[in-house]
Order: sequence, then C-alpha cells, then structure tokens
Amino acid sequence: MDDVREQIEFDVLFVGGGPASLAGAIHLMNLSKTRGLDLEVALIEKGANIGSHALSGAVLNPIALEELIPDYKESGCPIETDVRGDEFHFLTSTRHLRVPFVPKYMHNKGFHIISLSKFVSWLGSVAEGLGVNIFPGFAGKEVLYGQDDRTVIGVRTGDKGVGRDNVPKANFEAGIDILAKVTVFGEGPRGSLVQAISKKLPIFDGKMPQVFETGIKEVIQLPETNYFSDSQGNDVHTFGYPLGLNTHGGGFIYEMKDNRVSLGLIVGLSYQDPMLDLYEEFIRFKRHPFVSELIEGGRVIEQGARTIVSGGYYTVPKLAVSGGLFVGGSASMLNAPALKGIHTSMKSGMLAAEAIVEASSKELYTEETLSYDQQLEESWLRKELYKGRNFTQAISKKGLVKFWHIGTQYLTGGRGIFDRMPLEEDAKTLTPLTDVPSPRAKMNEKQSYDDVLFVDKLTGVYLSKTQHREDQPCHLIVHDLDLCVNACFETYQCPCTRFCPGNVYELEMDDEGRGKRLKLNPANCLHCKTCEIKDPYGNITWICPEGGDGPGYTVV
Repeated sequence: MDDVREQIEFDVLFVGGGPASLAGAIHLMNLSKTRGLDLEVALIEKGANIGSHALSGAVLNPIALEELIPDYKESGCPIETDVRGDEFHFLTSTRHLRVPFVPKYMHNKGFHIISLSKFVSWLGSVAEGLGVNIFPGFAGKEVLYGQDDRTVIGVRTGDKGVGRDNVPKANFEAGIDILAKVTVFGEGPRGSLVQAISKKLPIFDGKMPQVFETGIKEVIQLPETNYFSDSQGNDVHTFGYPLGLNTHGGGFIYEMKDNRVSLGLIVGLSYQDPMLDLYEEFIRFKRHPFVSELIEGGRVIEQGARTIVSGGYYTVPKLAVSGGLFVGGSASMLNAPALKGIHTSMKSGMLAAEAIVEASSKELYTEETLSYDQQLEESWLRKELYKGRNFTQAISKKGLVKFWHIGTQYLTGGRGIFDRMPLEEDAKTLTPLTDVPSPRAKMNEKQSYDDVLFVDKLTGVYLSKTQHREDQPCHLIVHDLDLCVNACFETYQCPCTRFCPGNVYELEMDDEGRGKRLKLNPANCLHCKTCEIKDPYGNITWICPEGGDGPGYTVV
C-alpha cells in the first residue's frame, strides 16, 4: 500500500450524505447556475447508499426545505404524515400524567413526520438530478492539506480489501485522493475528520465542549386498530420514567403511515451512574403501561441508534478554515429545546453554499472568504440556536432545580438566571462506584424478550441491517486493554459494556468475579460513537470502517 494514489479533482467536495451536505449541494448547484458559475461538485457517503446511515426522531420543520425546494410536496418528498397535535406526558414508574402545557418550542402542529432515511435518499436523487456527483460507499479517512499544512485541499478515502492484519487481500482497492478547492464536512455528530482537524487547527478554541445524547429508535408495525387511529395527538413526548429527574432525556412516539409508529428514547450522555444501561432503559420505557398500551400488538421492523450533538450555540466551532467548512451535526447545528436538527442542519449547509459561491466568484478560498458566521448571525438559524443556548446546561441539572433554570430561560429568551452556563464534557461526568453506590446496580438483571415487540440487543443489530466485513482492521481502537480490566473495572465496572447499544463490548470474567479480558464485537457497531464520547478514560477511538459497511436503514 504505497502513497501513490489515484487523484480526482472537483471544485467542491461534500463529506457525508446527511441533510446538511445534501441541502448544501442542492443549493450550491442552483446558486451557481444563476450566477453563471460552472462548478464540479461531488459528495461522498460512508454508507452503502444515501440514507442507509440516516437515523432521526424525524419531525421535520419544513422552513429550510421550503426555501430550498418550494414545491417539495409536488416533487415527491416522502412525508409519512403531518402532525395533528402534540402530547406531552410525565411518567412515573406505573402511571402517566398528560401535561396540559406544551412548551412553545415543542409545538409541532403542521410539521411533517418523516423517515429520515427515505428523506435523505430523496434529497440525494434531487442533488444527482442537478449534476452533483454522488459516491456512496466511500468513507473519508484522512484530511489532505496543502504545502502550508493548514489549508484543506481534499480528503483521502479509505482502502478496501485490507485484511485484519493490515495486509492487502487479492481484492484490494486503494483509497482515492479527492482534491477540491473547497471541502465541506457534514459528517454528523463527532465527525472523525472534524476531530482530526481540531487537533491541527484551533476550530474549538474558546468554545464550550460539544456534548451529546444517544437515541435508540425503532419503527413498529401496529395492528390496524390502534391508539393513533382515533387520536388527535400523533406526536407524543414523555419525560420522567425510566430516567428520573437526575438524568436528562425522554421518549417520543410519532405516528407514521401504514399503521406504523416511530418510537425512541433519548438519553443525555452527561449521566453520572456508571451502571446505567442505555438499552435496558429503552426497554423499560417500552414496558411502561402508558407506552406499552400504545404499541400493544405491534412488531419491531427496524431498529437503530445514533448520537445527537446537543450543546447548542456556545459549542458551535469556527465554521471555516482555509479550504474547508463545517456544517450540520459536526458544527452543533441542533435546536435542543425543540428536539430538532434536520431543518437547522439543512440551513447551515445552505448558508455554507452561499459562502462558497461568493468565494468562487473571487477565486479565493481562505478562512475569511469561506466563513459563513455573518450569514448565520443574520438568519433565523441563529435566532433558534441562541434561544436554546443554555438549555442543555439547564436540563443536565439534578432534580427540580432544572425546572427553575428552564422556566427562567423560557421567560428570558434563553438567558436564564445567568448566561453562558458552563458545560462539562460527557466523558467526565461518571461517578466512581467506590464513592457512590449505583441506584441501578440492582436493576440490571437481564430482562425477558419476546423477539417480536421486545427484542434484545443482538436482534436489534440484526434489525438495523448492520453488516461489516469480518476480515478487516478493527475500526474501534482500544488503546490500553489492561486499563479496561484494571482501573476502569475497579472504578466504573467497565461502563462500555452498558452504554453501547449494540453489544460491541463484552467483559469476560475470571473465577473470582473480576474482569479478565475485554472482548470486542466490532461487527455489531451501529456507528453511534457513544463509546468514544462517554469513555471516562478517553481510551476508545472510533474510526470509519471500510466504506459501505455499517447500518442499512431504510425506514427509520
């Protein structure tokens, strides 16, 4: 595997096939034609198809879509249904209380419930129709720099056909160097290339740390007669059980067409209890009497997991470097109070496209000419992000005090008791078991599953259609295995075995009940990156596996 590789040149390269990159590519093609620019634009996506790695709660505020494609309904946009009404419920362990007041930022009536997988697949077809060169199955593995070692000039894609021992196999294909005047990074939360850039260039200097939530989601096929057949509220959100008031997060249930629902639980990764098992909490949520009644008689047809970047305005990185821009989840473009990031990601991509057009007209691609900070500050996107600038900080507080912070923010346009509330990295929040006994330690007995409506982790991986070529280098790097079975086991009992929703990490025990070896099952990886984010020792690094590997979502 020498360093002489095929090179392909484009004017603009988008990395990642999510809403931000696709909206940016579509807007760029439209703008370039009106400005008389003939731009060659490419987009690479690590998933086997556009949409195969797309997972979301999927209530779409159409504000950005209406700007991008005014006739989107007539153009075939795949909408499941429209939100008829919102329901907000507080759950105890056995009961539920419908909250009479739904916060204004969670008013979704008239918005669209979508399958994000179908939606981005459709956006991909629109982009291709405008002339964007789309390459699914190509993972960006390395950022390429110019002679000054600071200007981004493109991306190297990953090799294919490399064996587990890093030796090329008979079907080896070397990665390609895709060169571009401008590279747009829309990798989603915790993008590996963005992380690599941040170690070379100060894009996060002076910013609060990005923080995340992990969502586990299913699409469930219901019988013909079900709750949503007669209900006015087809957009249901819950809080309280099973997480309680000291761990932020909550559940959602959205009606889809053909008697299906999208159901999920989101857990803030700022949680403190190292014995918390994300998947077990998800199953407890489904078993709650209120939720189980809504999904009674159902069958899980697809499942997945993904992290969500939720830190908001104060965690937005520098939006441009020479030769490169950052959009979407990579750039913290989420409206946290509203639990929505599709429209905000799309708008960031569109603003980036406008900056690229201006830079192209000058043929100057510096940090100054590419930055879309000013366009953001003058747009509705800034207003949304700014109103929620302290929300995640407030909701991460313990007990009832969080509602005091949220209430004051609600009344003061997001400021709250004081502005720029501090954030702590998710990896630093776990409480050592030696200091405080875990309230969940006695709850972690394995639950029973019926393999229909309640499925275990491995069945969930199967239902995500996740596939990895077994004989390839492991894309989950555990830097010090001894640390896992010694310091991490003693202090936290190896929380990776619980925060991973795909059962990637297993702890083999010795006869004395101590950790003996950490076993990895990388083929189960759902690409959520929770392990890299939450690991208290920074001992895990997630890198892209071979292009085309991973989940194969089609419905969620």
